[in-house]
Amino acid sequence: MIKFGIIGFGYMGHKHEIKIAQTKGMELVGICDIDESRMNDSSTPGVIKYTDADRLLENDEIDTVLIVVENHKHREMVEKAARAGKNIICEKPVALSVKEFDEMVQICKECEVDFTIHHQRRYDKDYRTMKTVYDKNLLGNIYTIQSMLYGINGNMHDWHVYKKYGGGMLYDWGVHLIDQILWMVQSKVESVYAQVRNVINFEVDDYFKIDIKFQNNIHAEIELGTYFLEDKENWFEHHWFIGGDKGSAYSDGFFPKGKIVKTSRLLTNVPGKTTMTFAGPTRSFGHIDKDILLTEELPVADTEQIDFFENYRDAREGQTEFIIKIPEIRRVMQILEAVWKSSEKNEVIKFDGGL
Repeated sequence: MIKFGIIGFGYMGHKHEIKIAQTKGMELVGICDIDESRMNDSSTPGVIKYTDADRLLENDEIDTVLIVVENHKHREMVEKAARAGKNIICEKPVALSVKEFDEMVQICKECEVDFTIHHQRRYDKDYRTMKTVYDKNLLGNIYTIQSMLYGINGNMHDWHVYKKYGGGMLYDWGVHLIDQILWMVQSKVESVYAQVRNVINFEVDDYFKIDIKFQNNIHAEIELGTYFLEDKENWFEHHWFIGGDKGSAYSDGFFPKGKIVKTSRLLTNVPGKTTMTFAGPTRSFGHIDKDILLTEELPVADTEQIDFFENYRDAREGQTEFIIKIPEIRRVMQILEAVWKSSEKNEVIKFDGGL
């Protein structure tokens, strides 16, 4: 039985409590938050409540802690937990720099505790579905992958609106989207170019666009915006597009709604039909005969975010490996730093020999 303590009992702390309760072989022993009122609605009978993380770490019954505090406190809390001999799952972003992350890894090695990061979005159904399309080579040679996440609410929430706490969308969602792309495309990164902007939030980023060029000639684009306004119903659910030389695939929504689209024949290099548009005639970008387009159902993945906790349990029991590996997350952090640098300098960041 893995016995947990949760340090930081805000929105995500409550979510972790539910996942622990749903996972066989896990038990929540204690929770901690400096705001005692946040713990009043805990759903775990008999859970011990703390307002001081040091007191929770003194509880010998707890062998594993989930660190769910503000981003800028991750480094401090990981060291405290490791020194107390606790195994650790840290929320993302694990750190605010590669240097911080390396220090955390070294401390955990010295203290001989397990250390992993909560990148549960590797199990998102829409992502895993498109990863299956990629892995099974259903579209031929892939040349582009587009990952998109749009919203209309604009403003950030809670402490995420403050730079000093490590707020902003790049740290909140960007680390997930980067991790998904890197885990999908098993090739070294050649270069990164990015734009990170504050559109309507004063202190922190609420828009970014990241271009990643891989050595295998795949070009990935990641775009997120919190203030994208259109009057088309559900337009903002367009999440994924993958293009290959044998077809394309698209997926909308977190429960993937989309298709694989191919052609029954390739167009020959002869003049095609002319389509008259408001801007004049076109042959390359006109309508296509319906009998040419063929569609296939997406291979919808059977995954859920709770699978992260089941993998963690199985790995702790020696039945498998942790799905989230330290070198992979270090690479995510390196890309994240390159994104910041590229945006600040407005230049392409190249990795000699690949990353």
